[in-house]
Amino acid sequence: MKLDGSIKFQEKLIERLLFLCSLLSVFTTFGIIWVLLSESIGFFQKVSIVEFLTDTEWTPLFTNKHFGILPLLSGTFLTTVIAILVAVPFGLASAVYLSEYASAKARNIIKPLMEILAAIPTVVYGYFALLFVTPLLKMVIPSISGFSALSAGFVMGVMIIPMVSSLSEDAMHAVPSGLKEGAYALGSHKLQVAFRIVFPAALSGITAAVILAISRAIGETMIVAIAAGQQPTLTANPLVPVMTITAYIVQVSLGDTPHGTIEYKTIFVCGLSLFLLTFILNVISYKLRKHFQEVYD
Repeated sequence: MKLDGSIKFQEKLIERLLFLCSLLSVFTTFGIIWVLLSESIGFFQKVSIVEFLTDTEWTPLFTNKHFGILPLLSGTFLTTVIAILVAVPFGLASAVYLSEYASAKARNIIKPLMEILAAIPTVVYGYFALLFVTPLLKMVIPSISGFSALSAGFVMGVMIIPMVSSLSEDAMHAVPSGLKEGAYALGSHKLQVAFRIVFPAALSGITAAVILAISRAIGETMIVAIAAGQQPTLTANPLVPVMTITAYIVQVSLGDTPHGTIEYKTIFVCGLSLFLLTFILNVISYKLRKHFQEVYD
């Protein structure tokens, strides 16, 4: 009886400790929200939210100050779209190959090698984009600037290919083998099984992987800070320099801006905007995952 009581006490203790660990992430999230909101309120007391959302210029560090977030949003979306156009086709193609065509030995070799890309520091990717990819692009497109959204977005897409590929391949690999065997028994060939059976069945996981990759691209800092340029221009032209939200935060965080000024508070407003964007994407990912699970269950 004493032994049973001791075991129950240990289990209760472990349960409480695990519960406290789970609360850590919740409290951290609330702490981040509190810091962003408390500083952003001071900003919006001096700058109209209408101006913030509609002004087409972002020059808080200039003498003639403008606080329109649209140029930063356009730069962020432009580089993200380019990255996703690179990462999704190559990532999904490699996921299909690893899941349905590669042998177990090839899969065990190729997948870890691909995931090495995710371990490379992003500052290395930034200089790779600036010093290698941009000159190559300039040979093909002479009009491209030395800093451009195209170069940064392309390299960012290469960086997130392993994320799309690995998560999508895991989702495909988890599809019950009975579905594939039934399709083969009915005379389907490998390509039909891959794209008509496995891909739809794994769509919830694939969708989550793509949206997670989009969130990763939106939040990327060093590649865009180094290779995209730091000119907050409202444009859809990928050949010119742009500034993203994260690149601006890096610029102001260097220490030259006095603490407590409205220029200083802009980094928290940008951080709040970035937080809302990624939060919306995570909600969309959750909704889509639930939808596809209900459809294919």
